[in-house]
Amino acid sequence: MRKITKSRRGMLMATAASSVALGLSPASAAIAQDEEAGPTEVITVTGIRAAIESSIEAKRESTSIVEAISAEDIGKLPDVSIAESLARLPGLAAQRVRGRAQVVSVRGLGPDFTTALLNGREQVTAGDNRGVEFDQYPSELINQALVYKTPDAQLVSQGLAGTVDLRTIRPLEFGNRSVSLSASYEMNMNDQLNADYDDTGYRLTGTYVNQFADDTVGLVFSIAHQNTPTQGEKYEICNFQDLSGNNGPECFKMFSESRDLDRTAMLGTLEFEPNDTFNASVDVMYTEFTDGGVRRGIELATGNWLGDSNSGISHQTIEASNGLVTAGTFSNVFGVVRNDVQERDAELFSLGFNAQWRPFDNWEFEADVSHSRVERTALDFESYMGFAEGGWPNYPSAIDDVNYNFNGNRYRFNSSVGAGYADPSLMVLTDPGGWGQDGFNKTLNTDDELNALRLSATREFAQGFFTSIEGGLYMTSREKERETIENFVDLASGNGAEAIPSQYLMAPTSLSWVSNIEVPAYDPTALLSDGIYTLRPLNPAFIVGKQWRVEEDVMVAYGQANFESQLGDVPYFGNVGVQVVQTDQSSSGPASYFDPNLNTSIVLDTPVSAGDDYTEVLPSLNVSFELNEDTYLRLGAARTLARARMDDMRASVSVNAPDATVCSVDPVSGTFTYTPPSDTTRSCLSGSSGNPFLRPYIADSFDISLERYFGDGAGYWSIAAFHKEIDSWVFGSVPFTVDASTAVDDIFGAGTAAANPGVGDARFSAAENVNGGWLRGMEFSLSLPAEVFLPEMFEGLGMFATYSITDSEIQPPTANSPITIPGLSETLGNITVYYEREGWEFRVSNRWRSDFLAELPDFTGQPDFRSALEESVVDAQIGYEFAEGPLDGLTVQLQANNVFDERFGTFVNGDERQVRNWEEYGATYTFRLSWRR
Repeated sequence: MRKITKSRRGMLMATAASSVALGLSPASAAIAQDEEAGPTEVITVTGIRAAIESSIEAKRESTSIVEAISAEDIGKLPDVSIAESLARLPGLAAQRVRGRAQVVSVRGLGPDFTTALLNGREQVTAGDNRGVEFDQYPSELINQALVYKTPDAQLVSQGLAGTVDLRTIRPLEFGNRSVSLSASYEMNMNDQLNADYDDTGYRLTGTYVNQFADDTVGLVFSIAHQNTPTQGEKYEICNFQDLSGNNGPECFKMFSESRDLDRTAMLGTLEFEPNDTFNASVDVMYTEFTDGGVRRGIELATGNWLGDSNSGISHQTIEASNGLVTAGTFSNVFGVVRNDVQERDAELFSLGFNAQWRPFDNWEFEADVSHSRVERTALDFESYMGFAEGGWPNYPSAIDDVNYNFNGNRYRFNSSVGAGYADPSLMVLTDPGGWGQDGFNKTLNTDDELNALRLSATREFAQGFFTSIEGGLYMTSREKERETIENFVDLASGNGAEAIPSQYLMAPTSLSWVSNIEVPAYDPTALLSDGIYTLRPLNPAFIVGKQWRVEEDVMVAYGQANFESQLGDVPYFGNVGVQVVQTDQSSSGPASYFDPNLNTSIVLDTPVSAGDDYTEVLPSLNVSFELNEDTYLRLGAARTLARARMDDMRASVSVNAPDATVCSVDPVSGTFTYTPPSDTTRSCLSGSSGNPFLRPYIADSFDISLERYFGDGAGYWSIAAFHKEIDSWVFGSVPFTVDASTAVDDIFGAGTAAANPGVGDARFSAAENVNGGWLRGMEFSLSLPAEVFLPEMFEGLGMFATYSITDSEIQPPTANSPITIPGLSETLGNITVYYEREGWEFRVSNRWRSDFLAELPDFTGQPDFRSALEESVVDAQIGYEFAEGPLDGLTVQLQANNVFDERFGTFVNGDERQVRNWEEYGATYTFRLSWRR
């Protein structure tokens, strides 16, 4: 939002902060967060060097520590996705999902600890929790992104780790009429892994900016469409088992996955400023995207994964090294061939209105109203094929022998059946695993809606210690709902097996990147729509934990005083403030219990609902000392919070079958018997649930940063350190005892609880607030233009580098050892070398991170946390901009992402050789033409 403040420091910052930009080489920037500090939007950026110098100037004049990235030009962010750009900043790391950087960790804390804003307004999320999936925002429509690491009181939507504010163009500050068009052609180097999905795609973008009525009305309209292919080679080990004293694989899964990200986004801003005292603007953004495709492959059961101890599988260890089987043979293996469809559709709508009024020279009033909503539907459809129904014990022809070898990174397999799995005369639609189904179909629906109102007033002072004071009120109302519909897939004919009609078959899918196997290819959704498949609903009592609604009403009252003075010969400036945060939260969801009369679980007619309210006080202080003309020392202290994950806050309850050693019903007489347990961990009833009473994560944060500038403002180095003393942490699952007397009476009959004292004491598990620990780290940044130490002929050459070290210790009372924080890499960094001269531009970047705890969906769709391997991703770019002649304004660019095809992988048992997931998505090359007038 554009500010019209004219304070002493605001005048100085108006030029610097409005030009915060980093082009293709993001530099660490500290942008003043206080609203008096002037606009932080990018006005005009022309080239890498100008962008870096603007960001450095803004850093020198700032009070708070903020990282920044910006487009070189309209619709020209430095990377394909916003998350990739953010991951180049010090202390930030991205987790890749299907080859794309999607979610961001700030200072070792995962996505749920960071708040996302759009033009200063809090946004909803398309995921199941609070972590923002940044691929829902096209990078072409974002002009700048700011990452606030140290908060102040007026930053009312702060996160515990940080706050990411995505900024779009402000048309009146832009100041010129501009038309920008671009077209890109993309190619994935994994080629076509599935015949029905292309390995090429495209992106189209257009932006129009203009001012009217003597520059009192401004307009921005942008539209972006993309069709981006993904070709993924994915393999998974279900688990590792003991094979004659060595760890070996138990079940192999391998899939060739092909997807398309098809997205259309539109953005518009209308701004009105009739005079120097009033400004009003409306921002609208709409995004519609579908990320869907197929994965085709096979599961090879090589142990007791199916729970069948009579499987007949045998194993011969050929080689082993340091406790790991590196070569071996499994005999009597059977395969489950799979054709799966996965698709995610989402619509995101964001609307905001802002008005600022300055009736007097030293007073300013502001009102901001916003609405954000996302609706998401996700489909996961599994279809199975095999040699025959019921598995290999009854059908010897289904037996396979699998040789495997460890190549130092992962296993490779050789099957005796091989390409025979793709023979349609042998393979049938069936239940080859004996699982009681011919496939599985589940649909996940998520709705997230947020309404917000902010009112504030600012009083400025021409003299004295305080330059201004600001106070305000911020109110939000948010509701997020999750629904899951799950079905077994059966053959409509009722037969145990059925040949697939030839008209549905496509060219087979090869798994040659990991084995000699080929599998049939078809679309299971077509089999369902044409009546070959039918759906059989899963008992909803089995999935009550996946159904919930969470509502939050938050009111923040805040006050902030901005100051500027001198300590001896040392000037200093900063702010001090406080937030009072009042939260009213509630949740509702279904409840299930085991009915002994029906011998199954059922869902209660009445949903469970519960909630709580609380108040937190969050003080903050930021001070910057100008030690000399080129050296700054910054200090920050604040109390911050992050609300608990929404799935942890769910009210859904699942009650297990009664413990027969504690309570039972005689099947003949119907007599109920209760035997008080001697083991306190046992009870008649037990179960699991969420916790609608959860309080937020709370931390006291302390920051210090030393910065030195050189090279006439073109270079700098900085050293920063931070410490977060975590006062409250959410840890699950924690066992606790609840009064379940009502459930006892519902299950066993009225009066049962009263007649048997103690029978209602049930053992449940859910997330709980526990004492925290600490998180601390150091961050190093260097921006070095070549002309500082090389002759003039090297002008245009430069380097930007960051390196971060982070450590933590959080020891919940119920954990045997300190826990690992999701998203925390102990070391991470980035180095970028760039060159820009006479129209040419070149960049090569390498970002890396050490191993970390990644969040992945398990086979039920619930979050699963796994240790992820360290990774190093290299990107490169070369381009030329025509500055004169008939091609004036045209830029030609070639970009390569993930040049060396860096894998994403997870491992278990603390041994990086014991890889559970291994995914490779290939390098992506993009040819881009852009034109601007």
